[in-house]
Amino acid sequence: MKEFYEYLRSIGKSENTAKNYCDKVRIYNQWCVDSFGTIPLTLFRANVLDYISYMRNIKSYHPKSVNNHLSSLRAYNEFLISSGCQTEMAILKNDFMKVQVQYANPCTVEQKDVEAFRQRLLEGGSKRDFAIVTLYTYTGIRRSECVNLKLEHVDLIAKEIYIVGKGDKYRTVYLNDKTVHAIREYLKVRNSESPYLFVSRQSDRMAASRINQIFNQYSDIITPKMLRHYFCSHALDTGEYRIHEVANQAGHSNVQTTLIYSNPSARQMKEKANKL
Repeated sequence: MKEFYEYLRSIGKSENTAKNYCDKVRIYNQWCVDSFGTIPLTLFRANVLDYISYMRNIKSYHPKSVNNHLSSLRAYNEFLISSGCQTEMAILKNDFMKVQVQYANPCTVEQKDVEAFRQRLLEGGSKRDFAIVTLYTYTGIRRSECVNLKLEHVDLIAKEIYIVGKGDKYRTVYLNDKTVHAIREYLKVRNSESPYLFVSRQSDRMAASRINQIFNQYSDIITPKMLRHYFCSHALDTGEYRIHEVANQAGHSNVQTTLIYSNPSARQMKEKANKL
């Protein structure tokens, strides 16, 4: 798994993606042990087909979840081929389940909920935590992008931050006054020689799991990913951003991903259905 992880990083996969892929391969390996007592040195198509059936019929995984597991195994398959352990693909493109593209807007929180959440953070007293949540709210950055953000990539005068996103793609993200003020207040009390913007008492760079803990401490509903959804949806709702501008801010490689945020929410779709 260590060599597989290093392979994934070498082809541009993010740290979180690489860990996720490795975890899913470990789950497959455990299934092999439970099924026939050993972990094969290579991927066999017959085993993969049995595993797909297991995920669909025994575990009742959602099609997207099945495809996520298959994506991990396909990457592992490619790793085995590149390292000379295997010569052919055991996972084919037609093994992936066809899933209808989601139509409803994935954002499930409203502005009043987000502002109430920020207020609780402000009253909590941690300027670092308040800066993190404000940055999430008004830029839509990813969790990995937040913990990897360096001081040298933050320009509060120009109101810009320099992000290294998925696949080591670089982009400039623009900040509003609320975010600039929150970061400035945090920097006044920040006491560290670390090159990273957000630090903790235990480390010169915050762990991604610590950000989850911060969110969980102040909300039972709002998560980092949910705030990313909120930013994209709210930016389009206000009319201040156009589709391609939100795509650039959020780091979407395909504008089709951004377009979904212009759709009605699931709640609104249900209200429309009830009017029929």
